Amino acid sequence: MRIAVLEKEVCGFGASGRNGGWASGLYPVSNAGVIRRYGRESFDHLRHVLQDAVAELGSSARHDGIDARFIHGGTVTFARSELQVRRLHDEIASAREVGVGDEDLKWIEAADLGQYGRVAGALGAKYSPHCARIDPVRLTRGLSDVISLLGARIFEHTAVTRIIPGRRGRRAQVVTVAANVHADVVVRATEGFTPNLPHERRTVAPLYSLMIATQPQSQRFWDDVGFAHYPTFADDRHMIIYGQRTSDDRIAFGGRGAPYHFGSSVETRFDANAKVFQKLEGTLRELFPTMAGSITHAWGGPLAMPRDHSPFVRVNFDSGMASLGGYTGDGVVLSHVAATALADLITRPGHETDFTRLPFVQHTGRRWEFEPLRWIGINAGLALGAWADHVEEKHARLSRSSRWLERLFD
Repeated sequence: MRIAVLEKEVCGFGASGRNGGWASGLYPVSNAGVIRRYGRESFDHLRHVLQDAVAELGSSARHDGIDARFIHGGTVTFARSELQVRRLHDEIASAREVGVGDEDLKWIEAADLGQYGRVAGALGAKYSPHCARIDPVRLTRGLSDVISLLGARIFEHTAVTRIIPGRRGRRAQVVTVAANVHADVVVRATEGFTPNLPHERRTVAPLYSLMIATQPQSQRFWDDVGFAHYPTFADDRHMIIYGQRTSDDRIAFGGRGAPYHFGSSVETRFDANAKVFQKLEGTLRELFPTMAGSITHAWGGPLAMPRDHSPFVRVNFDSGMASLGGYTGDGVVLSHVAATALADLITRPGHETDFTRLPFVQHTGRRWEFEPLRWIGINAGLALGAWADHVEEKHARLSRSSRWLERLFD
């Protein structure tokens, strides 16, 4: 096969290299949602493929000689209020009802958190072993080096302005600023930058997720808070946060909260938001009161959320058009799985594999509403999440806005 990769910037730009470094078996649709849409058998198959893919990603990187700082330490979701304790217990109970055993998801009492990690005010935590910490830039640059050695050609600093489907014997065509490329199959893997292409404004919603990183923390600090096995961490607030201990002993920490921009706009200036960075630092110091020093790095960028939250892998052999994406922030492992499914579809047409029978393969979801409806809906959801967290923190009660949030996004 002759393969060309066209990249507007460099390999590792965007979410591929600047994300939170979670290689997780998470899926952006709830267990109940997957079962409701596709059935119990598809849910079981999807769950096992994603869980196995976490370890497979690490072994694949090692096999290719890529030092991605991969450590398979699991993930911890802390409960820092009684409401969060009840919510996490309910999640575990619901998971048990659909066959998720203690070996895949369990509750950790506060007294036992030392062997995993501790944050201020933690009353316990939910733990899953199906997550690893990685350095995303090392992984992506390593992959680009490996596929170049295998014969693929990578054209960095090559902006694609248009993709033209094939028809009447003509192959699909990619228009760039320098030249046109013709191919039997053109794969669009543009994720949060998809709305910048013609006619793609409503395909996915670009949501901005921002991150900060601290200066390296002392060994005394890490002896105190744990995280010796490098589990990723979050807590059960509505406004998503996520963190990891890096290989050089920093804390890399991110979260949602930046606004959705009208018309699915994606611009470099949206990658930084001083107010969100300040809130992230405040939250991080709340979680780790003994954290020393300053914030040394801050960055951000868009992720892609489909209207039904479901990722997709699509191939149309008549037009030569293929696409994959819509990972809603869970893209490190999901992109590995989706790419494997896509490779099976292209190279083994008509043959079913464990990956091609995943429920999101050849899935076509609804498009997002026209503006201003999606601007109102998405930013209302962000506001509801922030307000629900405020009510829970200040008044120790469940907010009505959390129920509206569930209705809005489920």
